[in-house]
Amino acid sequence: MPEGKIIKALSGFYYVRNEDGEIIQCRGRGVFRKNKVTPLVGDNVVYQAENETDGYILEVFERKNELIRPPISNVDQAILVFSAVEPDFSPLLLDRFLVLVEFNDIKPIICISKTDLTNENMSAKINNYASTYKDIGYDVLLTSTKAKDGVDRLLPFLDGQISVFAGQSGVGKSSLLNSLRPDLELKTNDISTSLGRGKHTTRHVELIEVGNGLLADTPGFSSLEFTTIETDELAYCFPEIYDHGSNCKFRGCTHTSEPKCAVIRGVEEGDIQQFRYDHYVSFLEEIKDRKPRY
Repeated sequence: MPEGKIIKALSGFYYVRNEDGEIIQCRGRGVFRKNKVTPLVGDNVVYQAENETDGYILEVFERKNELIRPPISNVDQAILVFSAVEPDFSPLLLDRFLVLVEFNDIKPIICISKTDLTNENMSAKINNYASTYKDIGYDVLLTSTKAKDGVDRLLPFLDGQISVFAGQSGVGKSSLLNSLRPDLELKTNDISTSLGRGKHTTRHVELIEVGNGLLADTPGFSSLEFTTIETDELAYCFPEIYDHGSNCKFRGCTHTSEPKCAVIRGVEEGDIQQFRYDHYVSFLEEIKDRKPRY
């Protein structure tokens, strides 16, 4: 049986690209509904062709990860786009995205846009934040409002990868996508100055070819709640906290008040940035206060 990858899902149809690059319009067999399996964009599947253009999906291979909103699977990396200004850079929001990405075993790439619009003080702050995240081990790209600048810096990271865009609203994600693939002509709305938000008119998820990789044309994460992360899993999503935590005296240390906590010592000695630790504690409390799932 032929195999392929779902590159678009729309109105009950799944568009599968096979090994020859051909697109087959498929429906899911009834067994998927019976087993409560919903094929997702990004799934590697087995299908049965009825003719040259139509067929049925017979099997969905195991996923290495999956996201609910947006509905997509087998993502390699997330391009987290945050602006330096308009709207102002938010390390708290960035860390929330990073936790969600890390938890889903997706590599994050931080892209800070509009750096040419900053004043001297803001520029220094952005550079300090960029250095902090680089020291943790993240790839950080600083781009300007010039479209070609973002494209030139980002394209090498897309090669051979399945990527998804996410990040602050109104920072120009669609504009960057348009620069990467001008033929898409994605519709964007201007930022509302009163709300500080932008809108994206995308109605479905689709994997599009950009360079030598595939990029999800999607408005990104529409839910930023930690609905599936447990308290003992949060530290894994902060690499520097997880690394220091292996040296804590007590197993199961929450890194908040326990004696001889290596994480607290790391914060005191400057090895862990205070703002990152504060975000960790805040997220931990949020998870503790979360209503139980039934």
